[in-house]
Amino acid sequence: MEPQRIFSIKDLNRYIRMKMDSDSLLSDVWIRGEISNFTHHSSGHMYFTLKDEGSRIKAIMFASHNQRLPFRPKEGSRVIARGNVTVYERDGQYQFYATQMQPDGIVSLYLAYEQLKEKLEKEGLFAADRKRPIPEFPETIGVITSPTGAAVRDIMTTLERRYPRARIILAPVLVQGKGAAPSIVKAIRTMNELDEADVLIVGRGGGSLEELWAVNEEMVARALRASHIPVISAVGHETDFTIADFAADLRAATPTAAAELAVPHAGELKARLQQRERLLLQLLQQRVKRSRQPLASLPRSPVLLHPRRYMLQHAERLDMLRQRLSGNLRSRVQLNREKRSRMYHALMRYNPQEQLTGARSRNDAARRQLLQSMQNILKDKKSQLTSGVRHLDALSPLKVMARGYSLVYDEQEKRLIKSIHEVQPGDVVHIKVNDGQLSCQVWELKEDAQEHGE
Repeated sequence: MEPQRIFSIKDLNRYIRMKMDSDSLLSDVWIRGEISNFTHHSSGHMYFTLKDEGSRIKAIMFASHNQRLPFRPKEGSRVIARGNVTVYERDGQYQFYATQMQPDGIVSLYLAYEQLKEKLEKEGLFAADRKRPIPEFPETIGVITSPTGAAVRDIMTTLERRYPRARIILAPVLVQGKGAAPSIVKAIRTMNELDEADVLIVGRGGGSLEELWAVNEEMVARALRASHIPVISAVGHETDFTIADFAADLRAATPTAAAELAVPHAGELKARLQQRERLLLQLLQQRVKRSRQPLASLPRSPVLLHPRRYMLQHAERLDMLRQRLSGNLRSRVQLNREKRSRMYHALMRYNPQEQLTGARSRNDAARRQLLQSMQNILKDKKSQLTSGVRHLDALSPLKVMARGYSLVYDEQEKRLIKSIHEVQPGDVVHIKVNDGQLSCQVWELKEDAQEHGE
C-alpha cells in the first residue's frame, strides 16, 4: 500500500488555484450584483464585494483596468462585471478579479452619464471658447450616422432641398450596441484624415438612455473635440441631451434641424441676392442722378466762362512760387558752402599728411635726445672703465713683482706657498719672478723669530 501524500496548506491552495485557472468558464465570466464594502485604495486598486439576494463574493479591480471605466463605482451601485475567478493562495480564499464593469439598469446608466459629464466639464472639454464656427457656405457635408435609420433620410432630404449644390459624404456607422462607440470614433477620425468635408453631422434618431448610450461614451466625446472639422451633433429629439451634444461645436435638436443649421437655404439666398440687386440698382440710379446735377451746372461755371482770368491768377501764383523757390535754392547753396568750409577745416586738422609731418618732427627730436643720452652714458661708462683699469693695474701682482717680489708654487704649480710649514727639505718648488720662473729645491727651513715674538 502506497503511503498517503501529505500536502502543505500552500501547496493545496496552489493546486486549487491551478484547477480553477484551467476552468474555461471561470477564466472569463460575467456576473451581476450590487457593490458593497467598496474601497478605492491609494494605489488605484478597487476592493469591494459583489452581492445579490442569495450570496456574495469578494472582488478586486486593479488600477490598470478601472482607469477605463465610464463611471465611478460607489457603495450600492448595481453593476455587470466581467473577469475571472481564482484563489488567493495566501488566505486560501477564492475571489473575483474584474477586468470590465458597466452599470446595470437605468439608474446606474444615468449616474454614469452625470459622472462623465461632470468629469469632462471640469477638464474644459465643453468650454465655449473651444467651439469652432460652422462655415456659412460649406461645399461638402460629412454625415456620420446609421445608413438604415430615419435620421439619414431626414438629413439627406433636408440637405438636398435646402442646398442642392453641396456634396454629401456618408460614413455609415453603428449607432447602438457594443461596437457603436468605436464605430463612430473611427468614422470621425477617417473624415478628418480624408479632410474633404467642411462640416460634419453626427446623428441618430431618438431612443432610451440605453439606446443612446453609444454617444454618451467618453471616447466619442474626445473624438468630437479632437476633430479639426467643425461638428454638429444631431442625436434624438429635442428633449434628449447627450455627452456628444456638449462636446460638439453646435447642438441640433433633431437630425433635420442639424441639416438646416449646416447649410443655408438656396431659396432664401436667391431672394436675398435679388433684394440686394434691387437695392444696388436703386443706389446706382441715385448716384447717376446726383452726378448729373454738377455736370449740368458746369457750362455756367466761371472757370469755363472766363478761363483766361483763372489762368492769369495761376500764372501770378506760379511766378511767386518760382521766386520763392529761387531764393530758397540760393540760401540752401550758401548754407551748403559754409557747411563744406567748416567740414574742410575740421578735416584738415586730421589730415594724415599734417599728422605724419608732426609725427616725424617728434620722432627726430626723440632720436636726437636719445642719441645725446646714449653719448652721455657712454662717456660716463668710459670714465668709469678708465678709473677701474688704473685701480686694477695698481693692484696687479705683476706690479708688485716688478718691485722685487716673487711667488712660490709647489712642484705641481697648483698651490701657492705662503708658509714654511707647507714644504719639507728636499721639496721642489717653483719661484715666479717678474721676467720668468725658477725651479729650486728646499735645503733648509728657517722660521722667522718675530712670528713667535722672540
